[in-house]
Amino acid sequence: MSTLQDLRARRRGRLRFQLRQKSGGRPRLSVFRSGKHIYAQVIDDSAGRTVAAASSLDKTLRGSLRTGADKAAAAAVGKLVAERAAAAGIKEVVFDRGAYLYHGRVKALADAAREGGLAF
Repeated sequence: MSTLQDLRARRRGRLRFQLRQKSGGRPRLSVFRSGKHIYAQVIDDSAGRTVAAASSLDKTLRGSLRTGADKAAAAAVGKLVAERAAAAGIKEVVFDRGAYLYHGRVKALADAAREGGLAF
């Protein structure tokens, strides 16, 4: 029987394959959430480098957030990563939710990134 990690890895692999097929050369907005914090980064896969990144651990956000593990923190991180991506000249990305469902904190981050100016 497959373990939970194996199932998540398979789900992540299926998603990343679909993203490569449909990306059209656009950078990828990747999300990672832990029990205490949430992280987002815009990755240019063709060059293999991170263009912009933000997390609930950033000094600019840390004082204003009650905790790094709620929807308010995810929305703040989404807005911050959108600002940093716009400063780097990126307007369109492909959203990579990883192995997470598009719900809760992941959805809040995506909605805030859209409001911040990213198109996906």
